[in-house]
Amino acid sequence: MHSLALPPDSVLRPLLQPPCNVIVVGLSPQADRPSHEVAEYLQHHGLRVIPVNPVVAAEGGQILGERVYASVTEAAASLTAQGLTVDIVDCFRKSEAIPPIAQEAIAVGARCLWLQQGVVHTEAAALASAAGVLVVQDACIKIEHRRLVTA
Repeated sequence: MHSLALPPDSVLRPLLQPPCNVIVVGLSPQADRPSHEVAEYLQHHGLRVIPVNPVVAAEGGQILGERVYASVTEAAASLTAQGLTVDIVDCFRKSEAIPPIAQEAIAVGARCLWLQQGVVHTEAAALASAAGVLVVQDACIKIEHRRLVTA
């Protein structure tokens, strides 16, 4: 099962319902990559996906029909300009890359910092949690959405 306890279903279920804006850090343009598959699933279920991938952003690219941003801060600024908020920052990055992403999630007022399966950073999670950000570690947002929302 999970190596870390998930927040209660009663907290996660409403978070994963549309309208929900999910900044996906490390979203790959390659359809066979887990980040792409998960983001496509979320879109299919009515959640807005905002890609963060500095390489694709530098090329002015799009992933899944959405403009790609170089950072969480840039992606959040785009949402703010549309009168929208950041609900979830979903991280498909190695554990050691999480601290600056957690800092950005706090700075942009994200409701949740979600670290995908295999991604854990205790210090970054504690920092985000202390700032009032809900933290999920080592869990797939697609699996939890399917369990809580579409089941």
